[in-house]
Amino acid sequence: MTEFTPVASFVGGMLIGLSAVLMMLFEGRIAGISGIASRLLPPYREGAENGSAFAGRLAFVAGLVAAPLLVGTVAGVPVIQTVSSNAGLMIAAGLLVGFGSVWGGGCTSGHGVCGIARLSPRSLVATGVFMATGFLTVFVLRHVIGG
Repeated sequence: MTEFTPVASFVGGMLIGLSAVLMMLFEGRIAGISGIASRLLPPYREGAENGSAFAGRLAFVAGLVAAPLLVGTVAGVPVIQTVSSNAGLMIAAGLLVGFGSVWGGGCTSGHGVCGIARLSPRSLVATGVFMATGFLTVFVLRHVIGG
């Protein structure tokens, strides 16, 4: 069973929205994590951008990793994240997420946060598809497979 945390969820959602607005305001770019992370790997698609753009993307991804550690340190409570120890499952999940991000032209943050805010029809459809898939997956795992 998962714990419902309305205050933490509300604050987290506000911070995600604020970060997306700030990125659009200052960088003119959508805060899609898959796009930001993919531009950290070769072949680099810098174009006319300078090295500071690469440093900014690296800082963004480092912040994603550092934020839970910082929250845990400040709150004095470790952030608990359960990750499967099944290597094959994790590899398959990573490949499916990567394939879905490429095929869908973005990830949940790009479509679900930024695309819906811009009323993008493609993002509305993509978000509907990945939300329905997530609901179905949880239902099957909890009620069909899990017993």
